[in-house]
Amino acid sequence: MTDETALVLFSGGQDSATCLAWALDRYARVETIGFSYGQRHAVELDCREPLRLGIARLNGWGKKLGADHMIDLTVTIAGLGSTALTSQAEIAMTDEGLPSTFVPGRNLLFLTCAAALAYRRGHRRIIAGVCETDYSGYPDCRDDTVKAMQLALNLGMQRRFVLETPLMWRDKLATWALARTLGGTALVELIRTESHSCYRGDRSRLHAWGYGCNDCPACDLRATGWQKWRA
Repeated sequence: MTDETALVLFSGGQDSATCLAWALDRYARVETIGFSYGQRHAVELDCREPLRLGIARLNGWGKKLGADHMIDLTVTIAGLGSTALTSQAEIAMTDEGLPSTFVPGRNLLFLTCAAALAYRRGHRRIIAGVCETDYSGYPDCRDDTVKAMQLALNLGMQRRFVLETPLMWRDKLATWALARTLGGTALVELIRTESHSCYRGDRSRLHAWGYGCNDCPACDLRATGWQKWRA
């Protein structure tokens, strides 16, 4: 652990919850930022605070967990057009070879807003749960994108931010394993039952790997990773 502080992009999902635990294990003070953008799975926002509080109860992390910040980007993203993640459109592959759940510019906006907040709050470390090893094919989750954003933010704000992506080269199996290493079975169970990943926002059914429709790409990734990890 260092005396540095960090800001974690925290959606209420499996990946961001694991990243929050990762940050709390390393840094002296950690704050979180979340975004409302008209997502059809807005139930993830309801999961954020119970999940934050649950993580804070583990390993003495509550002493290090600071403020949570919510940013409303609904008008901004809605004004740019809808996708299957911000409407009831069918979840499928597009002609461009990308999932219809891809929201163009979403993660770029998230990182820009996070850096602006980190600037004001005095954080150098900004942590995001993006990954290109086991993901839905979003180009703004790639390592090259994050590195380019770090350079642009550092130049544009005249700060030396470090964008950290602990899950970049981990698949979902390794993400479950990381949670176990960081917080034991208590953290795994908390993430399994309290986090939300399903694109359709379905929390009516609790599966072995968590709540979800068990059909969308997010559920498939999470379930497959769980099954491999448990095996």
